[in-house]
Amino acid sequence: MGRRDLLKLSASVLAVAALLPLGVAVADGGLAPRARAAFDPAGMDFYVDSTMGPIKSRVFRAADGNTNRVVYALDGMRARDDLNGWEIETNAVHALIAANINVVMPVGGMSSFYADWTSPSTFLGIPAGTLSGTGSGAAQALAGGPGKTSTYKWETFLSQNLPAALRDRLGFSTTRNGVVGLSMSGSSALTLAAYYPSQFSYAASLSGALNLSMSGMRDAVRVAMLDAGGYNIDALATAKDARWQHIDPYTFAPKLKANNTRLFISAGSGLPSSADAINASTIQGMGIEAIALVGTKSFQTRFNSIGGKNVTYDFPAVGVHNWKNWESEMLRLIPDLSANIG
Repeated sequence: MGRRDLLKLSASVLAVAALLPLGVAVADGGLAPRARAAFDPAGMDFYVDSTMGPIKSRVFRAADGNTNRVVYALDGMRARDDLNGWEIETNAVHALIAANINVVMPVGGMSSFYADWTSPSTFLGIPAGTLSGTGSGAAQALAGGPGKTSTYKWETFLSQNLPAALRDRLGFSTTRNGVVGLSMSGSSALTLAAYYPSQFSYAASLSGALNLSMSGMRDAVRVAMLDAGGYNIDALATAKDARWQHIDPYTFAPKLKANNTRLFISAGSGLPSSADAINASTIQGMGIEAIALVGTKSFQTRFNSIGGKNVTYDFPAVGVHNWKNWESEMLRLIPDLSANIG
């Protein structure tokens, strides 16, 4: 097998495996204990109208009461409709508010990539809601619900509806915000920063899928979306639609350079820490994170090749694909975030 064939094969394997944490075998956060923090009474429910209907976010106020330092914390592939995974699985919000940062956690958006989709998710032209489904995966494919009975418009929501409401009702600044995403939303954080530079001066990707152009990646995303709620990738964008390139950090990397966006890009080594129990979930998370690392390194190579410099890369010696890893990275990036927003 020649070098080119080996690279192509490696890319295909990477593409399929990298999306596993996004839905095929593991829920985002499914590798960590559930309900570690769960509902936090310090937060407020903040509803905003949109074309998707009323969308809830959870808002946590900065300790010093400022309104100009704001970060959006995005969820993973299996985002729930009651709480954001950062609140369910971690205590990172308390470190953020102690650093005098207001935290906005959008709720919902399963399988959405926080993108504006072309149409509601349906299959074979059968209207959503034709069948009811429970659980995840193909059983949900013909069920109704967010992104099915309406079209996902998450990019519009996060760049227009939500910041306007936060400004008008809470006085929050709509400029020089930060955005942090993990797994599925790692690429989403970079997308928002690339196309809305006045709103987002800082973006962080933790174990993100940062090369959607990679061979086999679209097929992997297709399977992941089907498993995580029964969504059809073609409703997001067809393979030749510019919308697909629009959400691919590898493609739009020059925008991040031109904007001089401050970036924090991270992925673990795939090796467990002493606090990770050695079980099937940890072993699975080891492989997934190791492959996420390769994809993140691919973006690093691309960004370096175009002269991108305003970035911190963090590749810790230990860390598997779980909330424990992402919480550690969030705590690690707070000083950098704090220095580059507001």
